Amino acid sequence: MKPGRLKRVIFSADDFGLTLAVNEGIERAHREGMLGATSLMVAATHAADAVRRARANPDLRVGLHLVLVEGPAVLPPAEIPDLVDAAGQFPSDQARLGVRYFFSPRARRQLAAEIRAQFSAFAATGLVLHHADAHKHMHLHPTVGAMMLRIGREFGLDRIRIPSEPAAPMRAAGSPPGLGANAMRAWCGVLRAQARAAGMRTNDHVFGLAWSGHMTAEHLLRLAPHLPAGENELYFHPAARRDALLDRLMPGYEHEAELAALCDPRVRAAYDHTLSLRA
Repeated sequence: MKPGRLKRVIFSADDFGLTLAVNEGIERAHREGMLGATSLMVAATHAADAVRRARANPDLRVGLHLVLVEGPAVLPPAEIPDLVDAAGQFPSDQARLGVRYFFSPRARRQLAAEIRAQFSAFAATGLVLHHADAHKHMHLHPTVGAMMLRIGREFGLDRIRIPSEPAAPMRAAGSPPGLGANAMRAWCGVLRAQARAAGMRTNDHVFGLAWSGHMTAEHLLRLAPHLPAGENELYFHPAARRDALLDRLMPGYEHEAELAALCDPRVRAAYDHTLSLRA
């Protein structure tokens, strides 16, 4: 640790607006627990309910959860036919989409239009844009990342998430990273360079990749003694209960256990030594 460099932790949640159960879980995690920030899916079915809850909780910092894979688009299918199906849904095949985003000029023009539409939809809520990230970390794609940064700046964006999970703390917490984690960190290096060139603020580390959907109290208590110096973002997927959409999209996730972890006094005590518990 460099002299004088403190540890800071931000507790955040993804998928705000996805379902009412998710919205309720995020609001409870903020009111009753340690959650300080969340990311809004502006085209999701329950985005309006999420915005209402955000306005009722002005200390909850809200960013844009850019959806460019496995989710609904803002623009109608006729305007982005190379990106979505007839129902306006992005497919789940992340690799195929990535190739299309990289090689097809027509798809890139549609992609830029959709990214702009999502930032515009967020601006229309009247909420302050605290940050941006992307569903399934699609902003690690260099084309997506560059567009998010360029277009986002027009809407006041000055902070993004870098999903770089350090190996040593995870190893010490009993979860040594696999080969995929090393590749992920390499792509994070590209995104970090893009963000630095754009003058964006970023976190130093993230936790929630290896344990995605399983950020339970037990995992958090194991991680706490090994938290590195700098700004650490711990991201979650809390929900107040299971529902049909969560069962379909994330059948193995422990949404309710993640909500419980964010409200667990043992977890709060374990992280009290950090500089800040909120974003």
